[in-house]
Amino acid sequence: MSRPLYGGVMTDATDTTDITAELERMAERANGDGSLIRRGRFIDLEFMLQIGDQAHYLCIQKGRVISVTPGPLLLHPWVFAIHIDAAAWPLFCQPMPRPGYHDIFAMCKLGMARIEGDLHPFIANLRYFKEVLAKAGPGPGDRMQEATHGR
Repeated sequence: MSRPLYGGVMTDATDTTDITAELERMAERANGDGSLIRRGRFIDLEFMLQIGDQAHYLCIQKGRVISVTPGPLLLHPWVFAIHIDAAAWPLFCQPMPRPGYHDIFAMCKLGMARIEGDLHPFIANLRYFKEVLAKAGPGPGDRMQEATHGR
């Protein structure tokens, strides 16, 4: 059992290879979106995305997700970290997530996620990071596109 988030209970994540494969698919979808790459063209950083007790380091260079490295790795630098409860991740990844699981800040409000570190690059490029995370999930659909353009 992992340490609890603020107001929530963290449970153990599913198999690391499943989460890694899912994050690699998310990276492929993000890298295939020209407008997203253009939006993130000035972003060069590495951040940690922790789902349950499984940490992954995502390296972003010029708007492209260059690598997804499973962790945790001792003394591995990251600019900011997003921690998401293992039980909340599958709900977030649904094609139409229920209220409270549709957004990283909504999950923070429920105590199912938290963000730490240097938040300036995260907040300055908030739409980029929200759209990258919205690429997670089982299907080829783009939740952010559907939400903003009403498909």
